[in-house]
Amino acid sequence: QVQLVESGGGLVQAGGSLRLSCAASGCTFSNYCMGWFRQAPGKEREFVATISWNGGGTYYADSVKGRFTISRDNAKNTVYLQMNSLKSDDTAVYYCAATATPRFDYSVVRSGRKYDYWGQGTQVTVSS
Repeated sequence: QVQLVESGGGLVQAGGSLRLSCAASGCTFSNYCMGWFRQAPGKEREFVATISWNGGGTYYADSVKGRFTISRDNAKNTVYLQMNSLKSDDTAVYYCAATATPRFDYSVVRSGRKYDYWGQGTQVTVSS
């Protein structure tokens, strides 16, 4: 059974930084592309960033490009999301997810429906 556990959320002032982590277990981590999604109150879940199996490829939502960085450490079965220059609009529950898709195409990996496993989420609150 694949399990994903996020950590690192919290309360931060606008302009600050946070680093989210997502630890995976019960799977061969390097077989999965990993993604981060978020959902703000009253809004639909949205794509944030994704990273390919070995970390060689990444995609970002336009809203976070240049501020967020996704990375992974396959030896530690962990994916990270470094969030800098945080804004109040970044306030949301952040979820990591894993997909076994064989294609790392933006049209595929930006869709939450393509992900097979999800974490429980971690709250990020940015105060203005």
